[in-house]
Amino acid sequence: MSKDTVSRRSFLALVAAAPVAAAFPVPRLLSARPPESKQIPIGLELYSVRDELAKDLTGTVNAVAKMGYQCVEFFAPYYAWTPDYAKQVRKQLDDLGVRCYSTHNDRRSFTDTGIAKAIDLNRILGTEYVVLAHPGQESKTADFWKSVADLLNNANTTLSASGLHAGYHNHDAEWHPLDGQRPMDILAANTDKSIMLQLDVGTCVEAGADPVAWINQNPGRIRSLHLKDWSPQLGYKALFGEGVAPWKQIFAAAESVGGAQYYLIEQEGSRYPELETAQRCLEAYRKMNA
Repeated sequence: MSKDTVSRRSFLALVAAAPVAAAFPVPRLLSARPPESKQIPIGLELYSVRDELAKDLTGTVNAVAKMGYQCVEFFAPYYAWTPDYAKQVRKQLDDLGVRCYSTHNDRRSFTDTGIAKAIDLNRILGTEYVVLAHPGQESKTADFWKSVADLLNNANTTLSASGLHAGYHNHDAEWHPLDGQRPMDILAANTDKSIMLQLDVGTCVEAGADPVAWINQNPGRIRSLHLKDWSPQLGYKALFGEGVAPWKQIFAAAESVGGAQYYLIEQEGSRYPELETAQRCLEAYRKMNA
């Protein structure tokens, strides 16, 4: 998500925590995909269709599956669900043959008071990663980012006991040096290797960082990528493949070094309606990877 976008961050403050009971077993790990399945699943971060999702979640998920997306990533509002509603969503996903490998969360899901609900809902959904979508504030000190690393490590210990792992999703601020260090480098150096570093390509590129170099510097940890593009002319309204991201090199590094397990199209803005945008991006991805 870009520094100019506040709507997702506003979503992160909408929901309240309460412990619930898990209803589904933790699924087989992504790394256990059968060897004959060489294609990395392509999914949609549902923030891309947030307005449609808010109006009709069931219909929107059906539409996304019909396009051919193989997985989805729910974001902050899912945390308000009851266990029964999460079970309904899981059944729909199962019926459609669509997986939810990760969710996007605010800081609450990583605290002692909020992590139990996050675990229960993610177990119901069948995810593997509970991703911190934003640390809750932007800070200009290295010590703050070290505290975020501690938060991730502590949560990861608790999540691991339930077969889950923590993840971190970057924005643009993480690529700008503080006290001579980029926050992303601080997080990578101070977090357990089992914690996924989910690469948001668009914000990395906009900040002037090199996504290919970043992947190569962190082997095995870039297990999912948000395939968001960016261009100087269109900003984040550039659809996948319309911007300046070096996708061929990114995919090559992600699959040979980064440990990529699934990809997620993400679109923050567009010149087209949300669902049409999702369709156009998927078509562009397929052409690029034909």
